[in-house]
Amino acid sequence: MAGVKALVALSFTGAIGLTFLMLGCALEDYGVYWPLFVLIFHAISPIPHFIAKRVTYDSDATSSACRELAYFFTTGIVVSAFGFPVILARVAVIKWGACGLVLAGNAVIFLTIQGFFLVFGRGDDFSWEQW
Repeated sequence: MAGVKALVALSFTGAIGLTFLMLGCALEDYGVYWPLFVLIFHAISPIPHFIAKRVTYDSDATSSACRELAYFFTTGIVVSAFGFPVILARVAVIKWGACGLVLAGNAVIFLTIQGFFLVFGRGDDFSWEQW
């Protein structure tokens, strides 16, 4: 039952993050939907971890080159997701208030993704790998 509670909590925090993102786009003062492109970064951020998990079989090793490369690519994706709204605000495509809302949404969504892997990535009976 603890896994179901964790899943509900993660879906709730994900909804809060998406609400921040949508508020940054849809409020009447902002009204520009360019920040929605950060959803691409949210979708591709776990892909390097999935690939590294498939390639590296030994989970006893403290580090491997493939896992470190996946961490590097994931870090680049996350930094790009935080930098994209700042660049849009800097060139006056969006307002700074919208940038703040999108950055808050990014933080919540990426923490939700990290929480998903912490809760369901242990390899026990209630793991995401069995879905």
